[in-house]
Amino acid sequence: MKNSEYGDLIVTAPSADKNFDFCVRCFAPALGIDEDPVTGSAHCALVPFWNNKTGRKEFISHQVSKRGGVLKVALKNDRVEISGQAKTIFKD
Repeated sequence: MKNSEYGDLIVTAPSADKNFDFCVRCFAPALGIDEDPVTGSAHCALVPFWNNKTGRKEFISHQVSKRGGVLKVALKNDRVEISGQAKTIFKD
């Protein structure tokens, strides 16, 4: 994947766990990010994708990575609202 012309990869599927609407994993090794630990940026594309598939506007997403996380996401007009628990991993 580091030498891929595609740059990054977002993988998503309906969740088998009834607590979540969909699950996701994100990879960008060409950018130095082997796996995204849950920043929410991928959800700006995922929420419109899942809205188009389901007609729903609100979801609970489980990003399945080593650090993992759960995000509440919603389509609000032409914007994606993201909420969840944040964790500081470094300070400047």
